[in-house]
Amino acid sequence: MTPLDPRHTADALPYLLLAQEIERLLNDTTVVVPPRLVQRLSDQGSLFVMPAADAQLAITKLITFVADNPARQLPAIQGDVVVFDAANGKRLCMLDGPTVTARRTAAVSLLAAQKLAPRLEGKLLLVGAGVQARAHLQAFAEGLGVTQVYVHSRSHASAQALVNEAQAMGLQAQTADRVDEALAECCWVVTATTAHQVVMRSRPRADAFVCAVGAFTPAMVEWAPEVCVDLAESGQVVVDTRDADHEAGDLLQAGLDVAQFPCLQDVIRQETTERRPHIGPVFFKSCGWAGWDLAAARCVVRTMGMQPTD
Repeated sequence: MTPLDPRHTADALPYLLLAQEIERLLNDTTVVVPPRLVQRLSDQGSLFVMPAADAQLAITKLITFVADNPARQLPAIQGDVVVFDAANGKRLCMLDGPTVTARRTAAVSLLAAQKLAPRLEGKLLLVGAGVQARAHLQAFAEGLGVTQVYVHSRSHASAQALVNEAQAMGLQAQTADRVDEALAECCWVVTATTAHQVVMRSRPRADAFVCAVGAFTPAMVEWAPEVCVDLAESGQVVVDTRDADHEAGDLLQAGLDVAQFPCLQDVIRQETTERRPHIGPVFFKSCGWAGWDLAAARCVVRTMGMQPTD
């Protein structure tokens, strides 16, 4: 078995198919996801061990996150996802961990937007210009038909590079030096930074869908506490999984009881019941879960025609 490199891993994970697989996984009662193990390596780095399984597949994701690696000209996230046949233990494939992380996170955001967004058209604001911002740009263009994009980043060069990539995709794109002004124009907002200090201080539009991807630990924060409190009172807050109860830095630092908010599985499983009427912006807080990596493995097995044992 040859491990899939980043390009082949990405090719096996089209965003729309991956979002559909994530929805199927959230309705699958055989899925088991133990708590992930996080081993601190340094002030800047951690090792994540993330297992998950269903009736046919078992996976373990082994990745490191080292926040200051870009200064070393290295990726912040490195590692692999190993996929096994749950019936006989045979290793089926090995996937590039950073590619899986980027694409499954963006596909979760895509699914949440499909289910929760107050409106399905408008401009996209990307705050951050790294791997996650790039993946969300691709996912929202492919899955939601976004055509107009603003990019805001601490690094103008990084923002311009992502703008150039968006333009090469045929999108209208430009950098946004004043993030609050861009926020007022955009119905789609993705914040994907590694910030430990507040980046966003203004309230989103009433018809906005916000996907907060950064601040995936209690020590991290992107959105001002007062904005989070206001969104909880006058908008709708949804988290990706119950792991966010102790990981969602933005919400925890705002002093909010995260357990009161529904998770994406609640939204998926209650779709046949009466939905809560739209009362303001939707704030979707994403922290990550090994179940999303299992969904990616299922998608790869499906797209590549692999057959686990029944």
